[in-house]
Amino acid sequence: MSLAGRVALVTGGGRGIGRSISLALAADGADVAVNYRRDEEAAKETAAEIEKLGRKAKVYAASVDDWDQDKAMVEQVLADFGQIDILINNAGIASRGQGVADTDPAEMERVVRTHAFGPHYLSKLVIPSMRTRPRGDIIMISSVAARGLGPNGAPYNMGKAAMEALAMTLFKEERRHNIRVNVVRPGLTETEMGSRLARATQGVQSMRDIDTRSPFGRVAQPEDVANVVRYLVSDRAFYLTGQCIEVDGGGMAALPNL
Repeated sequence: MSLAGRVALVTGGGRGIGRSISLALAADGADVAVNYRRDEEAAKETAAEIEKLGRKAKVYAASVDDWDQDKAMVEQVLADFGQIDILINNAGIASRGQGVADTDPAEMERVVRTHAFGPHYLSKLVIPSMRTRPRGDIIMISSVAARGLGPNGAPYNMGKAAMEALAMTLFKEERRHNIRVNVVRPGLTETEMGSRLARATQGVQSMRDIDTRSPFGRVAQPEDVANVVRYLVSDRAFYLTGQCIEVDGGGMAALPNL
């Protein structure tokens, strides 16, 4: 699944699922622009691992919910790499697990802006350049929460649902420009944020405590999500656009509040 000659911009690409996606795309031959918001050290570590794979990597600080920061970042990535062929809208933040009546309006705005405004801004910014390339790919990293819409998570549910609405609109607009737009919905995944979620919602201290009741005997790993992404942006998925793939081991019915 060679991605040689292609450049990927991965938001939140230094940690968790984003890190695994960054490394997977590099392993398949892509150069990678690694976005981060605060953890510069993790982003630089990920970039160093990409370079060990023989690929070019640079890190870029930007809060994806900020138009001016996004614009500056995309302009710099294009100056550094010359192109953006793949955009992975992965950056995300969790809501605080409160009901609508108790949710701070500032929290709602912050979470929705990150998951919905950010992908819209970045898609808008990369599309003009992407249209000039032989192929473009935009992947939205959503969540099974967008289908389950469980209680005590309205900001997150709203943000992910809006992200998916953007994807389903965008693929229709950009198909004629050879740009594919797809959605990946992870379930509970073993990342720093996933571990916090498990502690808050399931009362466990370790992911190992829920391995035995997870599909296939373990919680999903970031690499499970990354492997779906690397497939979707490859020539093996040439005819796929406007699709939503859940990466939860078929576990949504068993774990409805993830």
